[in-house]
Amino acid sequence: MNSLLMMLLPIIIIQFILMIVALIDLVKIPQTNGPKWLWAIVIVCGNIIGSIIYFIFGRKQV
Repeated sequence: MNSLLMMLLPIIIIQFILMIVALIDLVKIPQTNGPKWLWAIVIVCGNIIGSIIYFIFGRKQV
């Protein structure tokens, strides 16, 4: 059990950092493709995939 946790710990840390960076970007960016509250739910509930989806589709291209 302990070795499994040690193997998963880097993935958990990367997921947490990616989620925090996506949420900070969501707060700072003036406009997104869709409502910000919906993107916040996608980022938090979508784990690693939600953050990646936000960076690919959520940011409004100028």
